Amino acid sequence: MSEASGDDIRMNPAELYREEVFTDRRVGTIQRMTPVDGDGNDDASRPTLFIGQASLMTPGGNLPINFEIEAASLGEAADKFGALAQDAVQDAIQQLQEMRRDAASGLIVPGQGGGGMPGGGMPGGGPGGGIQLR
Repeated sequence: MSEASGDDIRMNPAELYREEVFTDRRVGTIQRMTPVDGDGNDDASRPTLFIGQASLMTPGGNLPINFEIEAASLGEAADKFGALAQDAVQDAIQQLQEMRRDAASGLIVPGQGGGGMPGGGMPGGGPGGGIQLR
């Protein structure tokens, strides 16, 4: 979806889609986005879109995974679902690992400057605050 300012929230009747959801009740869902005109009739001038949806269980809870499926039919989208879902899950895992590394590297070590206290550490400890990492 594109961003809209608070004063310009409106739908574009030339870019409407009808959503249909299909599932095998086992591994996920496929959303078929059929382009329609302003009257709700199929718009054959635009392609039908397929979106795969799966879930990844994490220690923090359920993480929804969405991915596009390039296909000409629902059957073809279903055939491609498994491999594309695995790729999307691997991408999500890599992103989570990068976020974890970024968060870990953002730790502030006393005595390394940038601290809010004089001497860069805890009061009374002199430079470094008396805390040492070895």
